[in-house]
Amino acid sequence: MSLDPQIAKTNLSRIARELGFDDCRVSRAREATHAEAYKQWVADGCAGEMGWMEKNIQRRVNPTEVVPGACSVISLALNYFPGEENPDVDYRIARYAWNEDYHDIIDAKLRDLNHALEEMGGVQRFYTDTGPVLERDFATDSGLGWSGKSCVQIHKEMGTWFFLAELITTLDLPPDQAFGDHCGKCTRCIDGCPTNAITEPHRVDARRCISYLTIEYHGSIPLEFRKQIGDRIYGCDTCLDVCPWNRFAKVSRETKFHARQSVFQKQLRDFLELDDDAFRSLFAKSPIKRIKRSRFLRNVCVALGNVGTQKDLPALERSAGDEDALISEHAAWAVAEIKARMSD
Repeated sequence: MSLDPQIAKTNLSRIARELGFDDCRVSRAREATHAEAYKQWVADGCAGEMGWMEKNIQRRVNPTEVVPGACSVISLALNYFPGEENPDVDYRIARYAWNEDYHDIIDAKLRDLNHALEEMGGVQRFYTDTGPVLERDFATDSGLGWSGKSCVQIHKEMGTWFFLAELITTLDLPPDQAFGDHCGKCTRCIDGCPTNAITEPHRVDARRCISYLTIEYHGSIPLEFRKQIGDRIYGCDTCLDVCPWNRFAKVSRETKFHARQSVFQKQLRDFLELDDDAFRSLFAKSPIKRIKRSRFLRNVCVALGNVGTQKDLPALERSAGDEDALISEHAAWAVAEIKARMSD
């Protein structure tokens, strides 16, 4: 005898709360609302070097291709907001990366939730931005907020500061109602983007996005974007920071998302002293670790080129001789930028 769908959903919501998720909602497993727009976005090259977004497109836009017999998509939210106050340092790191890697934290919760759903008779696949699923479409369908003009999901109680995760399941669960789009005429995210990466409402060209350039992009950061990067060394929160819905945001209950003191006690130029072992040790369990020393120090050099002073020149001049060409090139650029400011 199968479990009553409403009882199954009630159990799902209870278990999700017990695991620490801040919201849990359900939508139908079907082709994603913006499947065609996504295909066009990929065809236009807006994914940049993120080649995985061009693979298995039909699976990505339709969860029934991922889990045969899928009936429902469970969308979950986990608040990561570490607070309004930024650490007192001369650089910025996107808030989600202030401490431990969210993939590790959320995956453990998803495994427990998956086990509970298996006991209810379901077959699932679960992801947190690592699988072939247009998660914001299904989150929006379920009423777990809506996709803002910046393509960031917005929640009426958490604002923009939360992670999305989802389970595609064969359980036929009662769907929730969509909440609707509540951005109205607001364009703060579009107006505030330093590199004009939001080319129109609900469309971001990753090739212009600071988060992409400092995290996903492997090469030399284009000269046209270096100054706009400012003091950012990993990611960019601008389109999140300016969203008026964040007035409702509350600090996350999960302390593993709060600022890691061993990182934020360092000044920008201190990072240039890190060898590979020291880099891996400092950023153990951090999402920053995955871009490795070369790209991270590339970012540090760009930031120093924008905000550095004469005191930073010795460290940068040493880095200009680094055997890694990516680091040495950006360090040399930073030296030239600082000297140019000194001569003004």
